[in-house]
Amino acid sequence: MKIAVIGSGSWGCAIAILLASKGNDVYLWSWQQEETDRLSADRENKAVLPGKHFPDSIICSHDIELCAKDAALIVTVVPSPATRSTAKQLAPYVRDSQIIVNLSKGIEESTLMTLSAVYESEIPQAKIAVMSGPSHAEEVSENLPTTNVVAAKDAKTAEYIQNIFMTDTFRVYTGSDMVGVELGGALKNVIALCSGISDGIGYGDNTRAALMTRGIAEIKRLGIAMGAKAETFAGLSGIGDLIVTCTSMHSRNHRAGILLGKGYSLEETLKEISMVVEGVNTAKAAYNLSKKYNVSMPITTEAFKVLFEGKDAKTAVLDLMTRSKTAEND
Repeated sequence: MKIAVIGSGSWGCAIAILLASKGNDVYLWSWQQEETDRLSADRENKAVLPGKHFPDSIICSHDIELCAKDAALIVTVVPSPATRSTAKQLAPYVRDSQIIVNLSKGIEESTLMTLSAVYESEIPQAKIAVMSGPSHAEEVSENLPTTNVVAAKDAKTAEYIQNIFMTDTFRVYTGSDMVGVELGGALKNVIALCSGISDGIGYGDNTRAALMTRGIAEIKRLGIAMGAKAETFAGLSGIGDLIVTCTSMHSRNHRAGILLGKGYSLEETLKEISMVVEGVNTAKAAYNLSKKYNVSMPITTEAFKVLFEGKDAKTAVLDLMTRSKTAEND
């Protein structure tokens, strides 16, 4: 079948390779003609996924109409700040009830909307689903065993996407909690930044484990306040994605945190990483969501202060450790 993959970063390219390996004709869209030309010539994305060759059935294109028209599935994999502008470009070429599955992870900073809600607002004629989980592009492109979860408002849509993506190395589960799946995938990037900062300072495994455990607790609190199911955060898009992002050097959020912990400024860090660090944008959105829903998110709050108010990271850790005593479970 024809499948459109909208976004040619490392994750978009890895997904395009996976889907093409199943015999599909994959149209890989890039927002720049220059990048499209480079991908077509090199048959790989040397900048972010070097050595991972594109099968012949991947067609690289800058023409979003060509990619989307008559596609059996549209897969969106663009950086979260580009979600709305991409949705606006895509909307005229999406037919009624066409299925779009979003794999990007983030929250729209200006509106505090989930990315699926952005797509629904700009492309109301489509059926929107989301997929997330512990899945580094580098490992998926090497066919290392990986699991994800796809969530949609109706089971048939989720099962349709599940069938398209499933391979003997990429296992997909289905669910219905779109809000929970998206929040888990987005907010874990903030905790991954904090985990990296902890490593950069020189703290140990105890500190990282504390950040991860208490991090998922506050993610779950916000999720429940926004209508998500508590059990989602114990699954692949919650604790699963959190573990892999907080512990791996494949994670640009973790790597960025390490630089911040070593004393780099935010500007220096983003320049060094040279790719979108979703946790930075999401930290601001998550902080504002915690205020909007009146949810206690102390780690997220301290991350916001370190990133945007110049607070010293060691002082932030001290303030977390010396907060008022409380019980572990609400």
